[in-house]
Amino acid sequence: MFDYADNIQLLIKVAAEKYKLDRQNYSRYSVKRGLRNPDGTGVLAGLTSIGEVRGYIIDDGEKVPVDGDLLYRGIRVNDLVHHCRAEGRLGFEEVIFLILFGVLPDRDMLEQFTTILSNLRPLPDHFTEDIILKSPSPDIMNKLARCILASYSFDPTPNDINLPNLMRQCIELIARMPTMTAYAYQAKNHYYEGQSLIIHSPMENLSAAENFLHMLRPTHKYTREEAEILDLMLMLHAEHGGGNNSAFACRVVSSSGTDTYSAIAAAVGSLKGPKHGGANAKVMAMMEDIKENVKNWDDLDEVEFYLEQIIEKKVGDKSGLVYGMGHAVYTLSDPRAILLKEKAKELAAQKGFAKEYALYEAVETLTPKVFAAVKGDSKVISANVDMYSGFVYKMLDIPPELYTPLFVMARIVGWSAHRIEEVISGGRIIRPAYKSVCPHFTYVPLDKR
Repeated sequence: MFDYADNIQLLIKVAAEKYKLDRQNYSRYSVKRGLRNPDGTGVLAGLTSIGEVRGYIIDDGEKVPVDGDLLYRGIRVNDLVHHCRAEGRLGFEEVIFLILFGVLPDRDMLEQFTTILSNLRPLPDHFTEDIILKSPSPDIMNKLARCILASYSFDPTPNDINLPNLMRQCIELIARMPTMTAYAYQAKNHYYEGQSLIIHSPMENLSAAENFLHMLRPTHKYTREEAEILDLMLMLHAEHGGGNNSAFACRVVSSSGTDTYSAIAAAVGSLKGPKHGGANAKVMAMMEDIKENVKNWDDLDEVEFYLEQIIEKKVGDKSGLVYGMGHAVYTLSDPRAILLKEKAKELAAQKGFAKEYALYEAVETLTPKVFAAVKGDSKVISANVDMYSGFVYKMLDIPPELYTPLFVMARIVGWSAHRIEEVISGGRIIRPAYKSVCPHFTYVPLDKR
């Protein structure tokens, strides 16, 4: 009798060998693995006027580290944050306008646009019941992708890729993302955790940050400072150039001429990966491990010794990685991390997390020294935005399963702009080449195998 299970396992072992590629061939054929050049810089694959990420300069062919900078439509994020805070207002809606339309709004335009977003936050009729509550998911990222794809069925012109329709679709998705995220979490919390099902309708005249906290919390209460910090998180995560994995995925899919919902859902699938949007959860898991195994958090020698063991793959998840440290582009500093660290320190002092904040700061300070000692590598390493983002969410009493979905809530703005830019200016389907390294075989008839 044919043993299906045993034979399948045997075939899987054979297949596993077929999928393994000789890494020497990458050098032999000059393949840019991960679309990276040998010096770690990204392969130039396109042009964009949306976001700019600066982390180094090339001087006489050499990569030279510089302080990081992030610009939206040519405007420094630091300036956007500074002016919004100085004027005592939330800034995410202004960032949405700037990234989508390419210009800063005046006061009247911003007020009108904020009202449009507010009016679009409620989900279409029956969407909550039929799409979210009837088919909840234990993974909120999975649910968001499904919600985005399901939105196609509620759109009277889903396949129209003319600019006015593209803009309408993107604005609707951006406006509804806080609602989809909050409701997906409430459904998961009810059906998988046995908690009471709490559905708060979005409120008019509230920002994205305010509405999310209102819909998330059973009491629907939050402080102004909590809304400001979440708003800052959304501002900092809204866009990061066309080369990051999820934006590039969105552009690749968009270049085929497909609909908006398919392209944005593809970006969500990319962001779900732990090497991309899931990195903040990795930081939190690592820090919990450090907290459990370092007895005296104030003893820098003890922290340093444990970091050595992490890098030597002896403890933690044994990956050898200190999560939250280092970035593909930023070298000397990540401007988002600097802005967020400042707020994290303030929030930690107010909420009784000062000792834990000091441990985060110790990990940030000690890692470059330990990495250089263990690896013998002088590579410049600085904290990235993920080092403090999960910690801030924790202090806001936001559950870990929402960390990456909150990233979606912000980054869908950048994805939308990259989709529109690719459709308007791309013109060609993105189709890089792959070199086949499989030897040729002669076909063997079935009765002779």
